[in-house]
Amino acid sequence: MATLAGSRVPLAEAAVLRTLLLGWVLLQVAGAAGTRDVVAAYNLTWKSTNFKTILEWEPKPINHVYTVEISPRLGNWKSKCFYTTDTECDLTDEVVKDVTGTYMARVSSYLANATSSAGDPPFTNAPEFTPFLETNLSQPTIQSFEQVGTKLNVTVQDARTLVRVNGTYLSLRDVFGKNLSYMLYYWKASSTGKKTAKTNTSEFLIDVDKGEDYCFNVQAVIPSRKTNRKSPESPIECTSQHKAVSRETLVVIGVVVIVVIISIIILAVSLYKCRKVRSGRLGKEHAPLRTV
Repeated sequence: MATLAGSRVPLAEAAVLRTLLLGWVLLQVAGAAGTRDVVAAYNLTWKSTNFKTILEWEPKPINHVYTVEISPRLGNWKSKCFYTTDTECDLTDEVVKDVTGTYMARVSSYLANATSSAGDPPFTNAPEFTPFLETNLSQPTIQSFEQVGTKLNVTVQDARTLVRVNGTYLSLRDVFGKNLSYMLYYWKASSTGKKTAKTNTSEFLIDVDKGEDYCFNVQAVIPSRKTNRKSPESPIECTSQHKAVSRETLVVIGVVVIVVIISIIILAVSLYKCRKVRSGRLGKEHAPLRTV
């Protein structure tokens, strides 16, 4: 009997161990199945213009949400866009703190009903991003232009950025300094042959042919860059020398016409007065003499 009793105890312990092992396996399988339901983000892309910077990714979530983290290369991670169903996150306020720095970002995926004890979520790293070297330049704006004789003056308006110093938003010129150049493409309105001019300021003063109309546009350039060197070209503007001459001619003609009309009126009044005086004299000459 002692032998039977002693053999039953190990058998009971083995049954308990098998039950625990089966439960652990089931939990692992359930956890693995839950993990597979979470889709990791992919195709992470930086979209940045004049330092306004957005991180985009795919896919659209079905039963999960995303959280974005960003960090300077040698800094600490900071969470942004918590548990969002969007597939983009605006990180401008982080990158404008130091536009010359290099940033890392990652997107983590969570089940929509996940708890903090659900374990480490799958995540995807974005390519490193350096705003000063990679942000796109926006299409420049021609602020003003004037053609006088053989000189054409064109002024470009420096675009504003979201970089702030002491509460003031800086322009592209403030950020890039002499690294920022503008190209002017200009041509006679009557031809298609283009000429170019370059300036490290925001103003062009070029020689043109007197009396000829010119068309032109501008482009921002950062020659020191390897990529994203050029902005889109601005809309085309044209001078109107012939129209200006025509307006001046119309003014002169108008003045001449007014002078002629006034002269005619004065002449007509003078002739009328002369005829009236002459008629009065003739009337006196033909009047009968009075007898005494």
